[in-house]
Amino acid sequence: MTRPPQKPGLVLLLLRPLRGVLAVGPARPAAMRSATSLLLGAALATAFFLLYTSLCRDLGGAPPGSPPPPRWDHRAAGQGSGGDRLLDNNPKKQQEGITKKEEERKAEVTRSDGDGGGGATKAAGERGRDTTAADDKRQQPRIVMPASTSTSTQQNSMPLMIKQQPQQETPSQDLAELLRRAATSDKTVLMTAINEAWASPGSFLDLFLESFRHGEGTSGLPRHLLIVSMDGKAHARCLAVHPFCYWLHVDGMDFAGEQKYMKGDYLEMMWRRNRFQQHVLELGYSFLFTDVDILWLRPPFQRLPGGDVADVVMSSDFFVGDPASPGNYPNGGLLYVRSSPAAVAFYEHWQASRARFPGKHEQFVFDRIVKEGVPASVGARVRFLDTAVFGGFCQHGKDLGKVATMHANCCVGMENKLFDLRNVLEDWKEYRARLAGGGDVQGFSWRVPGRCIH
Repeated sequence: MTRPPQKPGLVLLLLRPLRGVLAVGPARPAAMRSATSLLLGAALATAFFLLYTSLCRDLGGAPPGSPPPPRWDHRAAGQGSGGDRLLDNNPKKQQEGITKKEEERKAEVTRSDGDGGGGATKAAGERGRDTTAADDKRQQPRIVMPASTSTSTQQNSMPLMIKQQPQQETPSQDLAELLRRAATSDKTVLMTAINEAWASPGSFLDLFLESFRHGEGTSGLPRHLLIVSMDGKAHARCLAVHPFCYWLHVDGMDFAGEQKYMKGDYLEMMWRRNRFQQHVLELGYSFLFTDVDILWLRPPFQRLPGGDVADVVMSSDFFVGDPASPGNYPNGGLLYVRSSPAAVAFYEHWQASRARFPGKHEQFVFDRIVKEGVPASVGARVRFLDTAVFGGFCQHGKDLGKVATMHANCCVGMENKLFDLRNVLEDWKEYRARLAGGGDVQGFSWRVPGRCIH
């Protein structure tokens, strides 16, 4: 049976002129050259069609000429294929997506690093060490920002990137704010300084604060007390027992241990404390500075010299009877200074005089510059306190009806100071109990001798 002649297919029609093109001959007919042009044109059209189809698929069917939406590439483990995931153009939805991813990442970190996972988490972590580097990379979220990302999108993503960095908590060090909160209505603040040894439980700080609770009209004074910490552990202890604490941090210095008189870092600690007091004055606050080894039994302010006679008032180891006499033996453990230009100038003169007496503490230099006479250009007036009212172990009054403070001066060693201060506080409690009960307090005084009292 004779088959009818079949028409050549499209491929044969396209290849037929190519066969002529590939054929070797001296000349090519014009028809063959036309067929070759048609073939090349068809190939180019096919290539452009495939490219256009691929672009449309990547852009999610967006019409030609429209800008592509921002893409956030989160190639993390368990998110399916590694392709980009497109977000909606709505900024609110974008932010919701970012927040959701952030919560998922936090949950993952908690499962892998937190305490809640227990032993199973730890075991899983040990097994995870054998995973491949590729798995580790997939577990780390990446944020790919396109060049056309708007400023608002970058700001929204900022908290996410910042939270990946470790945060270090530091205490507030706004001295002016602490002074404002602690000061009295006339901008006066009570201050003391502690280190780790003095602030440890059962040590001077506890006894110091206890004395305010048992004093006569002193329970409100801690409301105006700023405690200056000389080291980190002392500061932590202060924050645990008191609302107003300031860390006077000094790089390269160790003030934590017991600072024995004129030993180790004692000198530098005293001069740093002196400079801090000047700074308080410069901020516009008057202060009554007290060592932490002083017991407070009565309110001090009404017992201090008035502002019309004194700018700087210091306690005495030994009082000679005249508050204006340079012959008094000064003790910087109790120091009252009114904020004024004259007081600041006195502190500047005091600090500058340190160079003339190398190796000496601030109390020694104070005694020298007072005996030399305060320069007229400074203009500060200096007075000393009577030990019958502001007493100490060097010299103290025996009438408990007058005493305001008791200082553990003229005593070496923390244990000795603590032993005698505890006895003083017990004697004071007994005196107050007898007084409240109508008992006889005539001749009642401190127990002596003690380890320090003489």
